Amino acid sequence: MTETITLSALDIHFADFIVRIDRNSGNELWWGAALASNSAGRGHACCNLRDALNLRILNSPRKSPPADIGLWLETLQRCDTVGAPGAYTPLILDPAGRLYLQRCWHYEQQIATGILSRSKPLTVDEVRLRSALDRYFPLQGDSADLQRSAAHMALTHRFSVISGGPGTGKTATVARILALLLDMAGEPPPEIALTAPTGKAALRLHQSILHAADSLVLPDEIRNCLPTEVRTLHRLLGVKSRGGGFRHNRDNRLSCDILVVDEASMVDLQLMACLLEALRDDARVILLGDRNQLASVEAGAVLADICDSAAKGSAPVTQLTKSFRFSDASGIAAVSRLINSGDSAAATELVQSGQYPDIIWRPLPTGKAFERAFAAAVRDGYTRYARAESPAEALAGLASFRVLSPLRLGTYGVENLNRLCQNTFAPERTGNPAASRPMPVMITGNNYELGLFNGDTGVVMDSDGVQAVWFENPEGGLRHISTLRLPPFETAFALTVHKSQGSEFDRVLLILPELMAEVLSRELLYTAVTRARCSIEIWGTEEVFRSTIERRTLRESGLCERLAAGEQHGQ
Repeated sequence: MTETITLSALDIHFADFIVRIDRNSGNELWWGAALASNSAGRGHACCNLRDALNLRILNSPRKSPPADIGLWLETLQRCDTVGAPGAYTPLILDPAGRLYLQRCWHYEQQIATGILSRSKPLTVDEVRLRSALDRYFPLQGDSADLQRSAAHMALTHRFSVISGGPGTGKTATVARILALLLDMAGEPPPEIALTAPTGKAALRLHQSILHAADSLVLPDEIRNCLPTEVRTLHRLLGVKSRGGGFRHNRDNRLSCDILVVDEASMVDLQLMACLLEALRDDARVILLGDRNQLASVEAGAVLADICDSAAKGSAPVTQLTKSFRFSDASGIAAVSRLINSGDSAAATELVQSGQYPDIIWRPLPTGKAFERAFAAAVRDGYTRYARAESPAEALAGLASFRVLSPLRLGTYGVENLNRLCQNTFAPERTGNPAASRPMPVMITGNNYELGLFNGDTGVVMDSDGVQAVWFENPEGGLRHISTLRLPPFETAFALTVHKSQGSEFDRVLLILPELMAEVLSRELLYTAVTRARCSIEIWGTEEVFRSTIERRTLRESGLCERLAAGEQHGQ
């Protein structure tokens, strides 16, 4: 399929700059630089020049890109600004014909090095290990126990991945793994750090670990050593206030012995590289995530690349498949599997059949009919929220229902949906003029002084005559901050699917657009559907629903091949 792209002003300026500083400048170099920049901007780690031959470019300021891949590669190899892997040049060309920006190649190399150096099996006392596994992960009959396998991987390697869909027990498994590691370590106990990409994901991990730990019968000396704090990745690494970068790096390593990273699919190329480089060489890393979810907003699809490399005998990865949340009769589970497999016909038939009570399909209304139907739907969905008399009740109401959309702009985008929700829940103009309903907000930046991070959700509400924003406290209970001190935020009745990652709701209303959009993909639809714990209602057209399932998000990268081959360039 021919892909259509538009070069940005940055792509064009970068290509012009590269051509100016290279003695062997020409059309081949200009296009290589422009497409490498464009690829990074679209989330790829690199540009596959062989695939670039088939691109349709809408705003080409020069004559068409080279048509002969052999000549293109040969010409680039003679350029001063293009080097082989390991060279310190603006552009890196690898033997497979992938062209990288220097920084993207460097990040990919850092990740490969950080994983491969920790992936070799450790020497352990197998008898003692088997005894410990029997205590924490007793075998269930003769069937293979994937959670036990994940634990064995985590204890016999310094790097491991536990991937699985919602309800497959990833955090419950890692809680038992941490208890097992503490049990086997003795004194002094290892230092454990828990982290996640966003504040909301960090809060959920904290709650899940506590719940899982409470369900285990543990000696006090082990229970008391389980971590109680979860920090966002940026807070863990320590963002520098001046000059950018992180306080923790190769020259100032993190002190933890064991690091658990939840929602790893959201971690981009740069952040994963910085994280692995900031760890001590002997630190143990456990990544948790769902490889089928949306990739990171920035460049890279690191978790998916790692999981793909596992099929080739590389990184230690366990894929959990049994859902403890959804039964075999669950429509959410069934349609999720069909979406992942790309079976658009079967998925469409399932959601429209009405045979599953937890999935409702509604043809997308248009015009004023959409506004009326949407107002009725949110009044019903947010009933608990609208009746809230306290911040705690309002936050619980938000957790029970949420509107999701793939788009930010347009009739069916979150900006318009939030406006419609605000109109629906506007305070009555009669009675007490000071009365108002709680307003849901989502923080869109990090504020370390206030302890608020991107993705944190709160409610603006009057309490005891004072208007403040109330948030769940990771340690339990609520905390409030004056509205005057609130960092950048946006209204959060409706969220983009990207913003909803790391969250789950009892009920979800998903609004798909009337026409296909670039952002729509199989991974986005899967992510949206799996945000629902109990039920999901989908408004859309059959054509868009089918086309979304048939479109995959594929990000160019050399990480999977590098991990599978065990290469560690630049070392």
